[in-house]
Amino acid sequence: MLRHRAQEEDSTVLIDMAPGTEKTDSYGSTALHVASLGGPQEAVCGAQCPAKPRIADFVLVWEEDVRLALQQDSTTRDRTDVHRAWRETFLQNLHAAGLCVDQHDIQDEDVMVHYILLHAPWAVLCYYAEDLGLRLPLQELPNQASNWSAGLLAALGIPNILQEEVPDTPPECYSCPFKVSKLPRFLGSNNQDTFFSSTKRHQVLFEILAKTPYGHKKKSLFGIDQLLAEGVFRAAFPLHDGPFMLPPQGLQPQALNQRQILQRYWARWGKWYKYQPLEHVRAYFGEKVALYFAWLGFYTGWLLPAAAVGTVVFLVGCFLVFSDTPTQELCSSTDSFQMCPLCPDCPFWLLSSTCTLVQAGRLFDHGGTVFFSLFMALWAVLLLEYWKQKSATLAYRWGCSDFEDMEERPRPQFAATAPTTALNPITGEDEPYFPARSRARRVLASSVMILMMVAVVIMCLVSIILYRTIMAVLVSRSNNTLLAAWASRIASLTGSVVNLIFILILSKVYVSLAHLLTRWEMHRTQTKFEDAFTLKVFIFQFVNFYSSPIYIAFFKGRFVGYPGNYHTLFGVRNEECAAGGCLIELAQELLVIMVGKQIINNVQEILIPKLQVWWQRLRLRFRKRKAGASVEAGQAPWEADFALLPCEGLFDEYLEMVLQFGFITIFVAACPLAPLFALLNNWVEIRLDARKFVCERRRPVAERAQDIGIWFHILAAITHLAVISNAFLLAFASDCLPRAYFQWSRAGDLRGFVNFTLAHAPPAFAAAHNRTCRYRAFRDDHGHFSPTYWNLLAIRLAFVIVFEHVVFSAGRLLDLLVPDIPESVEVKVKREYHLAKQALADNEVSEAQCLLRANGFCCVSGQQTPLPEWATLPVTTAQAALQTAVLHGQAVPPAQDST
Repeated sequence: MLRHRAQEEDSTVLIDMAPGTEKTDSYGSTALHVASLGGPQEAVCGAQCPAKPRIADFVLVWEEDVRLALQQDSTTRDRTDVHRAWRETFLQNLHAAGLCVDQHDIQDEDVMVHYILLHAPWAVLCYYAEDLGLRLPLQELPNQASNWSAGLLAALGIPNILQEEVPDTPPECYSCPFKVSKLPRFLGSNNQDTFFSSTKRHQVLFEILAKTPYGHKKKSLFGIDQLLAEGVFRAAFPLHDGPFMLPPQGLQPQALNQRQILQRYWARWGKWYKYQPLEHVRAYFGEKVALYFAWLGFYTGWLLPAAAVGTVVFLVGCFLVFSDTPTQELCSSTDSFQMCPLCPDCPFWLLSSTCTLVQAGRLFDHGGTVFFSLFMALWAVLLLEYWKQKSATLAYRWGCSDFEDMEERPRPQFAATAPTTALNPITGEDEPYFPARSRARRVLASSVMILMMVAVVIMCLVSIILYRTIMAVLVSRSNNTLLAAWASRIASLTGSVVNLIFILILSKVYVSLAHLLTRWEMHRTQTKFEDAFTLKVFIFQFVNFYSSPIYIAFFKGRFVGYPGNYHTLFGVRNEECAAGGCLIELAQELLVIMVGKQIINNVQEILIPKLQVWWQRLRLRFRKRKAGASVEAGQAPWEADFALLPCEGLFDEYLEMVLQFGFITIFVAACPLAPLFALLNNWVEIRLDARKFVCERRRPVAERAQDIGIWFHILAAITHLAVISNAFLLAFASDCLPRAYFQWSRAGDLRGFVNFTLAHAPPAFAAAHNRTCRYRAFRDDHGHFSPTYWNLLAIRLAFVIVFEHVVFSAGRLLDLLVPDIPESVEVKVKREYHLAKQALADNEVSEAQCLLRANGFCCVSGQQTPLPEWATLPVTTAQAALQTAVLHGQAVPPAQDST
């Protein structure tokens, strides 16, 4: 809590900025000692606020329906009064926290819109910058951004069309946590207007807003998030730096604001082939958003070789369709193979009628599929290994290497509601604390709820299975021969569409439930909160999206039985794979779910925001016109930003990409074209998301991050699962092993393979129907498994074991060969650690000399020196001691090498 200080002659001083100032517990409190000021409904600009304050740092908005205010019943009127009291208390507390508050109203006949503009004075910014440990620059360094493809093209002498010069590149700086007592040592501290960037100001304002109470804290009456949820405020957001559209006459690149630079050089469709300006993204949106786009660009780049190989494998399948002996035998068999009915009342049918389906299945099921599965398994391992290097390099350059372990503070919501405090073993300070045993009980209860929701998804899956079976029966009874032949495929396709609808509906419900449960679990930091929330939602979404493909790949057609002894589920005969095999059905399911979801998401992200923004602007313009204001006069910045859509964070974006990664790795044996569709989608997704952040959404509060969080561990788990999944797919769902067995034991040219895969119906069934028929299985005439079945089973299990051992061994070898942290970064860390020890040794010598001089002994007095040239990168673990020495003016020897 901020300590009250003694009243001095200048009553407008908010915070004692003397070097010796000490703080007590500041968690959960924003109360600063200030002079008595006016009420929150008036424009506040006391002595601590300039007479004409700069543009607001943060905006709060609420609306009042003037017409309904006279028609409210007593209950609604009481609720309105409570909201008004909360709002006034909240604004008064913001006032007491030292913020400048300015109010602007726009009124028409029906609705009044109130805009509260918040601005943090210099003293408040300095106090919270130190309290939050914000990292501020000490010395500007040369930009060290690099790209491996740019280096490769330069080495080959090839012009790099991917590179583009972006103006006003933010400088890289050596930084450390801000200390008021060392203010002159920080870069740019002589200019109070520009010393704190807009993102730093937003972080300070959001910290105050998140902790400020509007009632009793024990009743959780605190923070802007709760007020937004209760409808007390309509919106709360930081302002953009200006408009994103260029004026008609245009501007020189040096005159563009940061938002216009991002729109011109990043958020345009014509820049789809250019490198992303990640330094600009980080400076404007923060490290968390920049890391997402870095991951998305890195993943998309790695999709290029996967898509190229997958396309080649698919083209090989197209060629084999017309030269494959078993396929030609089946299509030319005419009435040679009469198949058993697909249901009790269905007719007998000819195998040759499924020629088209078998040819389509051959596109995906051939020898090249085995190679592609092996390739994609190793591709996924290498992707994650090199992303670890990329992530470590970015975290080092951006000064986030120790963020989660050393620097991250408790969430404001946790700090305000935690029942007790405890000593932090790292910082040595008292922090809010929630007992681990109580949290474990809550996590256990949340897990039960998750299992219940997973059970709901499984129930939906069973209903889809029954739907497909019943639909296949109904269509097969049609008098139309073509419809009857395609009954299974029609049922499967419509079932996929119904399954996609179920997936989208259940996803919306579960995300809300997961967020509620995660808040209840009381996680200390924002990173842990997001990781817990992400894990809950992903478990559900994994079952939701992958349950149907898993059923088709590993269970459909495995428990059918044989003619005269078919197995049933709830009285309905179990599904069989179509004539082309289950692999083509799996490919169809993947394309419907993955591509269908991508199309729906992209349409939603393009059309719905445009319609919402258009309606919001139309509504505000209509109100402004009714109020008598000129629309042509232009909007104030806060009005323009309020007309945008609220920023919804990065969770949905990460989830979409991780689910896509699962589709192109777990089931890639069934659809070699999946990486190509993913690549095409991601080219659109990067610019779509960029445009969404720059042009269509309100500006988010900048957040720091060390990496992509738990998403990386989920990707690693998917990679391991993909190896096992593809091994079983190739062994049990593909015809590759039966064909190889037939070639080895029967005929090398595969003639007679179709007859080899068909069994004869038992004599009892043939006698009952007065005709014989065939069905797909390796059984004898009595329905028992034949020796061929058991031989193939042994071969399949051996293939699974060999495949997964080869891939896992190769992956482990790659893991050992590719270091998690690049060697260049490790050298710099060690160099800085060495310099830190030297600086501390010099500091101890200096202190000893001063002690001798204080006792009358002679010594050579040292003088403070400017910041040395060896500071070449942001801070890491090894630099903590080095920062202390630098801030105390200790000279450190310059580096003798380029590192």
